[in-house]
Amino acid sequence: MSSEPQSPNADEHRAIAGAAGLIGTATFSSRILGLVRDILLARLLGATIAADAFFVAYRIPNLLRELLAEGSMASAFIPVFTEYHTLRSKQETWELASAAFTTLLTIVTLITLLGVIAAPGLVWVLAPGFHDDPERLSLTTILTRIMFPYLIFISLAALTMGMLNSLRAFAAPALGPVFFNVCIILSTLVLAPALEEPALGIALGVVAGGLTQFVMQLPGIQKRGLLFQWRFNPGHPGVRKIGTLIIPSLLGLSVVQINITVSTILASYFPGGPTYLFYGMRLIQFPLGIFGVALATAILPTLSDQASRGVLDELRDTLGFGLRMIGFMILPAMIGIIFLRGPIVHLLFEHGAFSAADTQATAAAVLAYAVGLWAFAGIRIIVTAFYSLQDTKTPAFAAVAAMLINIVLALLLMESLEHAGLALATALSAMVNVGVLIGILTHRLGGIDWRGIGRSLGQAGLATIPVILSCLWIADLAVWHRADEWIAKGIMLTVGIGLSATGYVGIQALFHSQELEVLWNLVQRNVPFLRPQA
Repeated sequence: MSSEPQSPNADEHRAIAGAAGLIGTATFSSRILGLVRDILLARLLGATIAADAFFVAYRIPNLLRELLAEGSMASAFIPVFTEYHTLRSKQETWELASAAFTTLLTIVTLITLLGVIAAPGLVWVLAPGFHDDPERLSLTTILTRIMFPYLIFISLAALTMGMLNSLRAFAAPALGPVFFNVCIILSTLVLAPALEEPALGIALGVVAGGLTQFVMQLPGIQKRGLLFQWRFNPGHPGVRKIGTLIIPSLLGLSVVQINITVSTILASYFPGGPTYLFYGMRLIQFPLGIFGVALATAILPTLSDQASRGVLDELRDTLGFGLRMIGFMILPAMIGIIFLRGPIVHLLFEHGAFSAADTQATAAAVLAYAVGLWAFAGIRIIVTAFYSLQDTKTPAFAAVAAMLINIVLALLLMESLEHAGLALATALSAMVNVGVLIGILTHRLGGIDWRGIGRSLGQAGLATIPVILSCLWIADLAVWHRADEWIAKGIMLTVGIGLSATGYVGIQALFHSQELEVLWNLVQRNVPFLRPQA
């Protein structure tokens, strides 16, 4: 393969790709463990009352994780911290970090106490379909109270993650979710079976996972001489600036999660609805986390640095590169999930208490979510660009509009499509959100390289032809209609994914894809026997 065509930002592109590769690899490990976790949960809880109660209660900490660990905390903190680290002294940077840590700890502790007290009311709002089922309502309230302290630990973990990412240290933050999933898996295997109500043990595992995710990042902070001290100073200029950015960004970057929460509320009216939507979104989050979140995390420090220096040409180039890479990676993943949704759900979840009917219902949710996968990923990059410019208001306004559209569509579609209609409403509202933001950002930056992005997407579209053919062949095999034979099913699914990836990469190579060349050069630098000989 030829060497990567040079651009004014070529070195930065390689650095971003390298960081995204590291984050993506760690995220892949986390998602694999997450699938193991979900398989164990499906086997233990199925789609029972306990499962519905757990997933509604888990929606609160999971929403907080998406908002903070993968969203607003990083988007508000990194631009300000990068500005201090680039333009000010190490002492001033350390004081900002300590003041932000102390202020955040104080605020989230108070919110947690209020949340524990108000748990019955929160559950009443989040699960109106549980009102006529006292058992589900009571269990959901207990689980919510147990898991609420997770907010404290995941908030602090998000802050430390933002600091390390600003310093271009990505390994420890990326590995945090791996340890989070390990804690839940251990609680599912060891603690939950020993309790009369297994869901209680899993809830304790969630809290332990959040604590572990925070603690494991402290050595990296200490190594760089920025370990936190107690400095309660909410009036610190940097803290005030972070606060100004984070409030609207909570809504702007997390529109997908807000829409999912709306879906959870409405899904409580359908038996098994919350469970089907949870597992459906879990499969969507697999490629979204590996590609979308990883690239957005890696690209934010670079965009923030370019914005702080006022070099908009470089920022436009970096943004175009990010959008091309998202299209290159997400499009084949989206096609694969759409055509292989049934076999994937069947192989992963149809065990124990999880029935064939549950598989069909979950696959319907996967299809509805999957059509919007490109929008879910695109939002990550587009909103990150706004935040690098320290503009959190525009994404917030777009998010409000998208949320209202989601509610209207959900109420219309749930009548005929039930829980799948709720998932489809989430996908459609995400498309509207990303479309509005792209239009505004293009105008603000004076244009984006849409010709290059369009050419890249066209090549990716043609390259998905073997993906479609391979997936159709695998999905039509008779093995999926036979009981057991799990090894054969696993082999065939692996073969289908391998054929799809090979065909996609092969056609991209024929097109001399710039995105593929960036990734290939990255692989060559990190795999010794693939390095070109001098």
